[in-house]
Amino acid sequence: MQSLHDLLYQHVPRVPVTQLLVSLNLLVFIAMLAGGADLWHSSNSVQLAWGANFGPATQDGEWWRLGSAMFLHFGIVHLTLNLWALWDGGRLVERMYGHARFAGIYFASGLTGNLLSLVAHKGLAISGGASGAIFGIYGALLIFLWRERRNLHPEEFRWFFWGAAGFAAASLFLGLLITGIDNAAHIGGFLTGMLGGIIFARPINIVNPVTHRKRLLAACVLALAIAILISQIPVRAYRWSEEALARKEIGEFLRDDVAISQAWKSILNQGKRGDISFDELAGRIDTAVGDRYEESFEQLSHLPPDPALPSAATVEILRHYAERRRDASRALAEGLRANKPALIRDALEMEKHSRQLTQPDRNDREPIKKLDKE
Repeated sequence: MQSLHDLLYQHVPRVPVTQLLVSLNLLVFIAMLAGGADLWHSSNSVQLAWGANFGPATQDGEWWRLGSAMFLHFGIVHLTLNLWALWDGGRLVERMYGHARFAGIYFASGLTGNLLSLVAHKGLAISGGASGAIFGIYGALLIFLWRERRNLHPEEFRWFFWGAAGFAAASLFLGLLITGIDNAAHIGGFLTGMLGGIIFARPINIVNPVTHRKRLLAACVLALAIAILISQIPVRAYRWSEEALARKEIGEFLRDDVAISQAWKSILNQGKRGDISFDELAGRIDTAVGDRYEESFEQLSHLPPDPALPSAATVEILRHYAERRRDASRALAEGLRANKPALIRDALEMEKHSRQLTQPDRNDREPIKKLDKE
């Protein structure tokens, strides 16, 4: 019998993979803060821009999000809890398996956890955080301790094994009670870590080696589980690239609308002062107002006609708004050229009513829910 410290530190060289992972997570968080993320709670749009796992984006050819989401955190509390758990358990598990095997367990657990999250939430949740991978290293920790239990002092085994098991169980239980915690990623990472602990097993003492049959069986179970998950990936609700394009056009339209409205007001003020003739006034309205609303209407009309897009209703409102504003400006220009006060009054009334249309929500529509893997 020997202590866990002696068992590990006597044979395995120190390679700071855990420190590297902690540093990478910190650097990404600092970069996000510099890019506009909030210290306590960053928005969905920021998380998506940095690579969070989200069905419409991940399934739109951006499968790298299953990996990038492992380094994103939604705030300083989320980051601190995850890095504390990674630092506390990671250094020990790295000693148990060696740096290469440890890294393999970490990334396999994180990727599989994110895949299960995608399936479990039907692709409708934004997910990010390192804890799927962290649960994986705790799963591997339990496997190692159980396998080496006869080589450890009984008290030390009970302390580490039941402490790690209690931590994992309590965290999973809290995930069931607290909304917003991605328990699917936790469970997927934990089970993958346990299987990885068998596949990558490297006994410190040769008394209790893991047979090739056990390794092969664990690898087959993991491969089968991943294959089943892949077969269960839900049909994407919509294409994120199309939603991103719609949001871009909405933003550009709203900015242009402010400028066009100011130009319209300026032109009407010139007409009231009598600075220019009716024909010149009509020409300016056509050029500065009518043509620009026509261009905006065409751009909005050419957006993908998918009613499932979160921005679809906003696009339709803006398209109708641009059409009404265009028609009002054309009618005003026609009334000025014909010098018909009735047409001019009707056009101005039309312009007034167009501004009273139901206004779109100028804030980006957020996807259904956000999950952080604390």
